[in-house]
Amino acid sequence: MITGEIRSKVDALWNAFWTGGISNPLEVIEQITYLLFLKRLDDLHTLEENKAARLKRPLDRRIFPEGADPKKRSYDDLRWSRFKHFEAKEMFEVVNDHVFPFLRTLGGDGSTYAHHMKDARFTIPTPALLTKVVDMIDAVPMEDRDTKGDLYEYMLGKIAAAGQNGQFRTPRHIIQLMVEMTAPTAKDTICDPASGTCGFLVAAGEYLRDHQPEILRDPQMKRHFHEQAFHGYDFDNTMLRIGSMNMLLHGVEQPDIRYRDSLGQDHAGEEEKYTLVLANPPFAGSLDYESCAKDLQQMVKTKKTELLFLALILRLLKPGGRAAVIVPDGVLFGSSTAHKTLRKMLVEEQKLDAVISLPGGVFKPYAGVSTAILLFTKTNSGGTDHVWFYDVQADGQSLDDKRTELLPPEKLGATPPALRSLGGVGLSPEDHAKNNLPDVLSRWRTLRPAINSQPSTINSVELARPRTAQSFLVPKADLAAQNYDLSLNRYKEVIHEEIAHRPPGEILARLAELEKDIAQGMKELEGMLR
Repeated sequence: MITGEIRSKVDALWNAFWTGGISNPLEVIEQITYLLFLKRLDDLHTLEENKAARLKRPLDRRIFPEGADPKKRSYDDLRWSRFKHFEAKEMFEVVNDHVFPFLRTLGGDGSTYAHHMKDARFTIPTPALLTKVVDMIDAVPMEDRDTKGDLYEYMLGKIAAAGQNGQFRTPRHIIQLMVEMTAPTAKDTICDPASGTCGFLVAAGEYLRDHQPEILRDPQMKRHFHEQAFHGYDFDNTMLRIGSMNMLLHGVEQPDIRYRDSLGQDHAGEEEKYTLVLANPPFAGSLDYESCAKDLQQMVKTKKTELLFLALILRLLKPGGRAAVIVPDGVLFGSSTAHKTLRKMLVEEQKLDAVISLPGGVFKPYAGVSTAILLFTKTNSGGTDHVWFYDVQADGQSLDDKRTELLPPEKLGATPPALRSLGGVGLSPEDHAKNNLPDVLSRWRTLRPAINSQPSTINSVELARPRTAQSFLVPKADLAAQNYDLSLNRYKEVIHEEIAHRPPGEILARLAELEKDIAQGMKELEGMLR
């Protein structure tokens, strides 16, 4: 975790950008991304130099060439370890006039990072601000993967906090829940077709490091992890740069992060390529038929992006592959032919495993729409027997625009540190009322081994839960009877408070007494008025 001191420096730096005239948080993070990339280039070059010195032979690979650039500046001066010592004015001149033009020439080295840096623009306005940024980055122990990853995540969090471009950022604790529920394996090929800042891919990589550390010891598995396991697509070049750097700072050397309109025709060749899809696709619009892949339109004839992305995900998955996808509630109960067709497809042709209903404020402050997580497995032969529903009522944060944390950090998220210290004991009822996510994961892990086998082996505790409970199972026949409506409220039963009533005879007798009392009172009132 990053220290309070580094947080304070980042906050001060952010304020410096704003007072310096850069008010768009995406531009701030983009400029910091370029500088982080430059520092990494220098670190790699230093490693090559040390290796050559130990082996007493020339460098295998030179990132910074020998000699001078076209403007007659030594390439050595373009290295982070050199220009960070220059006085402010000279540093600004070197970075602006020499480093960034050099950066744009690196696209041919084959790395996804260099490819996304080819149109890098330097927009930091003053030497003083550049000096502050360089000093802050230089103070972070960049050899510590956790620290530099946390630093970048903290800065990305400021995009959402600013209320701008927040659609690119799914809350980290929701991502963590989805990754934990799908439990990535070392053999998985993972895709996010709307990758944004690559939060899902980063979380999947961290899960693998924590749960299957052998992947970094076995050469073949290590190569798969660094070069073949992670695939992300987006059509925003800024997001591609930021997402690539996020992956790099979390220790993934060569992820496949590329420009692609996922709903366009250019997903040919991607069919049945992935074993796990994690996504929060855009669902705030529609597109015209001409720009959409024809094979997706054949699956579900619609202009709605949320339905088309679900169809795309089914295309991308290999048989046996699984997915966890965030959808707006309208997908669950929409009455159009396309809505019904897609839901029926998930239930009858594939294997729908779970519907996790999320509270309406999860995506505030930039979206108030109610959402759910769908978990399903591609089978092409059905297999849905029971679908597990969970009604999440609290995610650890307030559901207003402020999204204030309701519990201490050790009790937040899907796998709170406090649970590990308690030996796996769940949160107290009071804490659970503020954070349901650990309970979602606990119940799912009890259910999951059984839900993927024969229906007779489904965990008896979950099977016995009434529909008044926070989670329950619904048989496929009930879903079919409701026209494949997947909204939780269609199946959840509400406990009505029982009120004790007196017997009718007693009520009538009491009414008669009241009538007599009223009549007597009227007589007394008339006497007083005489």
